[in-house]
Amino acid sequence: MNKVFHVMYDDDDILKDAASVLVAKGIRVKDVFSPFPVHGIDPIIGVKRTRLGIAAFMYATTGTTLALLGMWYFMISDWPMNIGGKPSFSLIENLPAFIPVTFEFSVLCGAHGMAITYLLRNGTLPGMPASNPDPRSTDDKFIMEITTEQNAMPAEELEAAIKETPLFELSIKDYK
Repeated sequence: MNKVFHVMYDDDDILKDAASVLVAKGIRVKDVFSPFPVHGIDPIIGVKRTRLGIAAFMYATTGTTLALLGMWYFMISDWPMNIGGKPSFSLIENLPAFIPVTFEFSVLCGAHGMAITYLLRNGTLPGMPASNPDPRSTDDKFIMEITTEQNAMPAEELEAAIKETPLFELSIKDYK
């Protein structure tokens, strides 16, 4: 039977120090739950760099393409109008007038795409079940999750190593 340890701390610096001590002993930390981002915890527990920036670039590029295609269709192809003496037979000749709208639409698509991707990836859209082990981690506590499945040592050794850190509370649960 596999076990999951939820180790609770009441300070982010204590959490980082405890994570450093446990990782130095060869214990792999599965996840950390905190009420705010704990800067510097990612390299300690081995979290890879996010690819959210790449997704944002793709969403913004899609926005740029849609904006230029839309303005070409609306202003050049479908219903050309002579506004302020600007020629209406080429997108290239009108491009300076289209830059502000193109930029704003790129930002709009990038921001909305990033937000939706973030919420889907983390499973935090409304109606999705929460994976938070303790509601106090949204207020003032910091929780480190360690599983026997991801560590080579037995549960008793893991528990002994965890209890050497200045923890606030320890919860041990069985899971399949």
